Amino acid sequence: MSATLSATSQLDQLKKFTTVVADTGDFESIRKYSPQDATTNPTLIFKAVQQEEYKPLLAKAIADNKGSALSGEALQKKIIDDLLIAFGRKILEIVPGRVSTEVDARLSFDVEGTLQKARYLIGLYEKAGIPRERILIKIASTWEGSQAAGICEKEGIHCNLTLMFSLAQAIACADAGVTLISPFVGRIYDFYKATTGQEYTGADDPGVQSVNKIYNYYKKFGYKTQVMGASFRNTGEIIELAGCDLLTIGPEWLEKLQTSDEPLVRKLSPEAAQASDIERLVVDEKTFRWLLNEEAMATDKLAEGIRKFAADIVKLEGIIAKSL
Repeated sequence: MSATLSATSQLDQLKKFTTVVADTGDFESIRKYSPQDATTNPTLIFKAVQQEEYKPLLAKAIADNKGSALSGEALQKKIIDDLLIAFGRKILEIVPGRVSTEVDARLSFDVEGTLQKARYLIGLYEKAGIPRERILIKIASTWEGSQAAGICEKEGIHCNLTLMFSLAQAIACADAGVTLISPFVGRIYDFYKATTGQEYTGADDPGVQSVNKIYNYYKKFGYKTQVMGASFRNTGEIIELAGCDLLTIGPEWLEKLQTSDEPLVRKLSPEAAQASDIERLVVDEKTFRWLLNEEAMATDKLAEGIRKFAADIVKLEGIIAKSL
């Protein structure tokens, strides 16, 4: 299905058939572009707390815990959790929908640890009067992450499975009944550009193709899990994924879409997906690990993404340690 809309900006056109999510921890950017939801991650929070306007949030999280019986690493982790909730609460004052709050990336291979952290974060939100329907707990889409998320969903804790680079990951998450997945378009593009030396645009972009494949698979087989394309390198990738359930977009690309009035055409639709000839895959743990291993890009980017998010949490802990 393809429909051209004669609206004002490309951003307004996109909002007609895709839920737009702000991929930022910056409150003013969220206000400016009026997204439905917002997502954060350790890197975005680490960058935000180094800006003057957000330092009071960190200062308050530290001050609130200074009289705590906790010390050392346990105290730093408690302060970070409080900081995540503080950002989430502020964001929820701006967006009408949901905010995604990420579990510590160092728990990516720990089912029980991820469960405990997810329950704890939801508990902090609920203590602050925020209903769990407005929160998505963000978890890396490892095998362990998908299994932890499946248990969370049964407990009414909705999850956003992130750092997704392959169909195998997407199927494991959908089979677990997660609410949302975030395939990383730009990081897939980065890998293929670096390994082949080629520039990719439009429908030839490997990241775009990956999200297309996942979206079509989900719609073909009636999965309820929603697809939210993430991590963009240019507006061309976003335009090629118009019609995806959701797209989480950084301020730079939101601005470009806001200031362009070029026609935007829907590219993805359930009707086209259902007419496709995709074959069903059964993905148990052994199959998941084998398929992920067979895809060098997915193996590389998943590991790299976990390392980078974990490194930014360590940097954040360093800032807190100095303040204490």
